[in-house]
Amino acid sequence: MTALVVVGCGLLGLAVGGLVSVVAETASADEPLHPRMRRRLAAGGPPALVSYRSPWLPLLTGAVFAALAARFGADAALPAFLVLGAGAVAISAIDLRLFLIPNHVLYPTLVAMAGLLALAAAIDGRWSDLGRAGVGGAAGFGAMLVIHLVNPAGLGFGDVRLAALLGAALGWISLGRVVLGLFAGFLAAALLGVVLMAAGRKQGQDSLPFGPFLVAGALVAILAGGPVLEWYAG
Repeated sequence: MTALVVVGCGLLGLAVGGLVSVVAETASADEPLHPRMRRRLAAGGPPALVSYRSPWLPLLTGAVFAALAARFGADAALPAFLVLGAGAVAISAIDLRLFLIPNHVLYPTLVAMAGLLALAAAIDGRWSDLGRAGVGGAAGFGAMLVIHLVNPAGLGFGDVRLAALLGAALGWISLGRVVLGLFAGFLAAALLGVVLMAAGRKQGQDSLPFGPFLVAGALVAILAGGPVLEWYAG
């Protein structure tokens, strides 16, 4: 049964990934841009970090869907996490291109995920999990808001909103995964920054779009958070 769910969700992810590609490719800079992105646009256009006409976004979405299906199986919360996966891939791709986390993608993802989590709570009587998801979303938002207020040039408010979305998803599982997801995102960004600086591809004052790292950290916490937290506690 789990294998069928994984295969079905993987195929669904390939199909949804086509829509994700369209959303990522047609995203515009209508919302306020990060100052460094404005300078890049003035210098000749957005950075060519990703090609939206290649199959990588559908393949990535399919892989994320399959991994989430393997993690949750036939759990009633799986649809909520699939919505999160599709939205997170689209947000990451747009952030890589425009240094922007678009509200028109983030808010519908948050609303749809919250509604599906509420439905899962009603089906399985998991109201405590739903309440913990709310706490996780507030914790993610609050932690990133403090960092944004301390260093607004280094962390955009879009990242704060994204942390609320990811924190709610992680909180549904456990509050420990909220902490782990944020930590993993910061760690991944720091490590890649060091590698790029050592390779001469990044100057100290340059910034990286942080959204993809938050998403990657959250996925690590969702898919492998249990063993990591057990190892840390032990």
